[in-house]
Amino acid sequence: MPRWRRECETVDSKTKNPKSRAQVDALLRRAFAGVGLASHASAVRELKDGWFNAAYEVTLADDRQVILKIAPPPGAEVMRYERDLMATEVATMRLVHANPAVPVPAVLYHDDSATLCDSAWFFMEKVPGDNLDHVRASLTPVEAEGIDRHLGAILRELHAFRGEWFGYPGNAALRAPAWRPAFLAIVESVLEDAARKAVQFDRPAHEIRAFVDAHAPSLDEVREPRLVHWDAWDSNVFVARGGVCGLIDFERALWADPLMEAPFRALSWTGVTDAMRGYGKTTFSDGEQQRCWLYTLHLGLVMQTECAYRVYPNDDILVQARRMVGRALDWLAVHA
Repeated sequence: MPRWRRECETVDSKTKNPKSRAQVDALLRRAFAGVGLASHASAVRELKDGWFNAAYEVTLADDRQVILKIAPPPGAEVMRYERDLMATEVATMRLVHANPAVPVPAVLYHDDSATLCDSAWFFMEKVPGDNLDHVRASLTPVEAEGIDRHLGAILRELHAFRGEWFGYPGNAALRAPAWRPAFLAIVESVLEDAARKAVQFDRPAHEIRAFVDAHAPSLDEVREPRLVHWDAWDSNVFVARGGVCGLIDFERALWADPLMEAPFRALSWTGVTDAMRGYGKTTFSDGEQQRCWLYTLHLGLVMQTECAYRVYPNDDILVQARRMVGRALDWLAVHA
């Protein structure tokens, strides 16, 4: 759980602190024309799947259920690419909501005024269905294939949104007119974040930079910025009736190469998947393979670095990240 999650006093659903309930009630009344919090004890329930924002399922006095998300408090130490993530999430969800083929919940109210809460916050629709991470093990192979293909098709629709530059909406220093300089700046920012926390990768940073530089020409093949969710793992996908009914957590969205999308990471491990088939992408050129491995390396670097910025309950993420970085560097070394 992030350090700042406990520092934020806006909500404490475990202790049922009356002051905290009063604060949630105040947020609701501002957002929903005076309708406040339901009186029962479970009216505020913490959602623990996320690791950045605090998230809560909230029941209004009129029995509507909505989701409240609260950003880290001002001054919380985050990685450079994580700046202004809530503003990115809200803007991206509102943009994407224009395409009904992408099942994104509606943003119901957003407030970054710091008047009722020290942090930015927003309410969104509660997504129906089940979290895919929670139910995948119970799916039949046919059901899993259908859902994965549907997710691939949704991401293809998402990538139809075109941008004017590459990089992150929340950090102008991590943007560029072309993809190569944008991606190199993004990787460098992670390495700098790691150095600031004395994170030790299994290879020195100068070797990592050398491998990235050796394959950087493949980045020049990407000519048009497309909207990329980047975090479309099972935990951010909701399913019902054999298909995807919700895609959440757009906070890390950026304008990038569609191959940076999470399901394409599987190419580095298992080859072509049902999600890729649903997307309509089953063959990969040499340059595309290089980029997929570069994006796998980037993800591993992010995951290992963020372990120093979070308080995770165990070393599972660290172990996975080191394995990811190691395999990516091995592939990039052989194919340099």
